[in-house]
Amino acid sequence: MSETYDASHITVLEGLTPVRERPAMYIGSTDSRGLHHLVYEVVDNSIDEALAGYCTFISVLINKDGSLSVTDNGRGIPVDTMEKNHKSALEVVLTVLHAGGKFDKESYQVSGGLHGVGVSVVNALSNWLSARVYRDGNIYEMRFSQGKPTSLLTSRTETLNEMIERHNEWFGVPAEFCWTPSAEVTPAEAEEARRTFLLQYGAKMTGTIIHFVPDATIFETTTFDYDILAHRLRELAFLNAGLTIKITDERSGDKAVYCYAGGLVEFVKYLNEGSECLHPNPIDISKKDVENKLELEVAMQYTTAYDEKIFAYVNSVNTREGGTHLEGFRSAITRAINAIAKRNGLIKENSPLTLRGEDVREGLTSVVSVKMANPQFEGQTKMRLGNSSVKGIVDSLVYGALTEYFDENPKVLQIIIEKALSAAKAREAARNARDLARRKSSLESGGLPGKLADCSERDPAKSEIYIVEGDSAGGSAKQGRDRKFQAILPLKGKILNVEKAGEQQILKNAEIQTLIAAIGTGIGEKFDAERARYHHIVIMTDADVDGAHIRTLLLTFFYRYMLKLIEAGYVYIAQPPLFRISKGKEEKYVYKEDEMQRVSTEMGEKGVTIQRYKGLGEMNAQQLWDTTMDPEYRIFKQVAIEDAMEANEIFKILMGKDVETRKNFIIRHAKEVTNLDI
Repeated sequence: MSETYDASHITVLEGLTPVRERPAMYIGSTDSRGLHHLVYEVVDNSIDEALAGYCTFISVLINKDGSLSVTDNGRGIPVDTMEKNHKSALEVVLTVLHAGGKFDKESYQVSGGLHGVGVSVVNALSNWLSARVYRDGNIYEMRFSQGKPTSLLTSRTETLNEMIERHNEWFGVPAEFCWTPSAEVTPAEAEEARRTFLLQYGAKMTGTIIHFVPDATIFETTTFDYDILAHRLRELAFLNAGLTIKITDERSGDKAVYCYAGGLVEFVKYLNEGSECLHPNPIDISKKDVENKLELEVAMQYTTAYDEKIFAYVNSVNTREGGTHLEGFRSAITRAINAIAKRNGLIKENSPLTLRGEDVREGLTSVVSVKMANPQFEGQTKMRLGNSSVKGIVDSLVYGALTEYFDENPKVLQIIIEKALSAAKAREAARNARDLARRKSSLESGGLPGKLADCSERDPAKSEIYIVEGDSAGGSAKQGRDRKFQAILPLKGKILNVEKAGEQQILKNAEIQTLIAAIGTGIGEKFDAERARYHHIVIMTDADVDGAHIRTLLLTFFYRYMLKLIEAGYVYIAQPPLFRISKGKEEKYVYKEDEMQRVSTEMGEKGVTIQRYKGLGEMNAQQLWDTTMDPEYRIFKQVAIEDAMEANEIFKILMGKDVETRKNFIIRHAKEVTNLDI
């Protein structure tokens, strides 16, 4: 290390080099999530054109060669030369961070892409990228590699046939253009027909195509997942009523077209498919605050479920961690329902009972969408809205709209209040059950559940707890563990399916009580992630159907009642081996069928012994440590939520009460199962 530190040690990263040096700073990660974030950055630019009123069609195409292209019929990225740097605007947008129309308030009143880094980041992290722009009857093209231009901006005149074909694809209907070329058409006649077409359709024939291949030296995987992209594009179509979004996968032949004239109302109906709804039509709120240049859309519908499902967006950006718009919405619901209930005599004026937020939101499915100028997102990944003024604006708009709606729909109000009152009573009963359990538990006096074999480490960041299926596996795990930092909690049988039960019923379940006490966070209104006693909560079950079911039950519990532990990255799934392959003194553990075949062949077939583990209890303590618990060799899968809406939908389908929906899901996806243990 140098003893001096002066100006010669300062490095300035030029152009897009910082993006390639620290990609996670711009797209969150370099795994599958970061890969798909590239697509979202490009699509978000197209959505911004739609929000500005210039785009009606977006198409995403996954090509057979693994590349991906995004097409929109917006205004087209400008291609004229910028006086300041003597480069085309297209080149600047694609090669300079914080360059774009998002900083010009006249170009975009509303925008999800605030930072002006989106498409340039995609360019920087692509092996190659080509941009094609349609403007003024011409086609402009430019190519790049790893963020640097590899060609000059070229242009050519678009032919009439090309324009007609493009019009038919973009607008879904043939162009009403009366011209039938003869066999002896002259160039002058063809040009005149082209000019006529441009006069008729030219104003809406602009657009942009971004075509790119992710850089394999940057990303852990460069294979785009159709389902992940289709889910996000469908979400965007719901959020932008009337916008047509198309996705095509040339690799598999899968394709879909999304367009929802009903917008958020259709979104909520989609989210509640298979659920028992308390009122047939979602409550639809659409309000504007002209002074603050804010538009609010809300759709909400109550079901018989015990949980709440609220999804919040700002300028079509999914704010997964909420923010001031969500705070305002929640506050308004609580105020409005309490005030109207008392005004209508559904709750007595002098009653000590006040419905809490959690009561009025039980069973609620809602989508909250705000479109505004200058949103202040926290971080480049835009997970949370920070504008403090938005809370009051949304609160006021929603409160006024709900008051008006409930005055006109008293039957719906009564149904919702009855649901909320039932939730309040259940909350009180659950609180009493918790207090009773606390009094009976030795936890309050410093003890822990009797089943728990705790570790000696007291720093949660260094501590692990293994939730193990059955006493047999629990015994092996207790013997094989490192007692300093590894705790073992064996559970008997299958825990309660919390998707079908209320909190009061859940708290009566002995295994769940033990689990809650061991982890230390509590649940419901008493939940506090800071009190987690372990930052590695490891689900360790058998590698069979029963083990998978137990794992799913546990994941359902964590998702519904300890979601913040998943979001913090504390929940893991252990990966025990399926086979032990030995020959003489040599032995290997493998995790897949094809891997077993390969390893046994490499050992020579003669004298090879293959042991198939049907359960963790078949391993002795040393084997369990060597394969599944030793930090140096074990394999863990960290549980993460790629998409909250999709996760909610999957849990609802697989673990909920609707048998028919679950049956259809299984039939639809049965062919995707590659390793079924019968």
